Amino acid sequence: MCRHAAWLGAPRPASCLVDEPEHGLLRQSYAPRRQRFGMVNADGFGIGWYDPARREPVRYRRAVPIWTDANLPALASVARSTCVLAAVRSATVGMPIEESATAPFADRHWLLSHNGRVNRDALSDLADDLPGRAESTCDAAWVAAAVFLDGRAGAGLADALASVVVRAGTKDPEARLNLLACDGASVAATVWGDTLFHRRLDDGVVVSSEPLDDLPGWRAVPERSLLTVTGDDISVQPL
Repeated sequence: MCRHAAWLGAPRPASCLVDEPEHGLLRQSYAPRRQRFGMVNADGFGIGWYDPARREPVRYRRAVPIWTDANLPALASVARSTCVLAAVRSATVGMPIEESATAPFADRHWLLSHNGRVNRDALSDLADDLPGRAESTCDAAWVAAAVFLDGRAGAGLADALASVVVRAGTKDPEARLNLLACDGASVAATVWGDTLFHRRLDDGVVVSSEPLDDLPGWRAVPERSLLTVTGDDISVQPL
């Protein structure tokens, strides 16, 4: 459930992830090709990007299907950045459908999206007062809050993702914890229960739950792996 994608490289508009590619997130919202759980991602969408004029990233989130937002095409075409993260949501059963429950979640200069589900009991002891620190009561917001707390304690982006995923995944064997996060200069992602791909282009790297097009160059990230993209460097290591 859910699909997400990120860009790191030369400045590009958010539309490079949303509606420019044949199988961008707009199409993945109603016709995903690799999604293992659920068929439609109509419970909201969000985009986050970095602007040199701001210390923190900009976010645009809605709790409606992405195809219903008439303002999005124009916005996505001008929201240009060297680092962009976008997501479409299929809510976990019982979780609220609201903008605060929609990725990307944010803390300082970090953005994060969660593709999957996890029992919140598996997260509750990862940090003090996790519910009070989360943007929403949904499981994804709790995951994000746990990652952000590790970051505030000094962990780097990739290490924070890996730590939370392994700890939560060990406590909940049924958890699906595909996380995608960025800090403006790097992208990190985990594969734990669903698909993830990356593709290197001449001017950057795109990471996505599934290929945005049928062009060559897409590489699948193995299950239970951590992907890190920094500049031109792409690394994959087991979790």
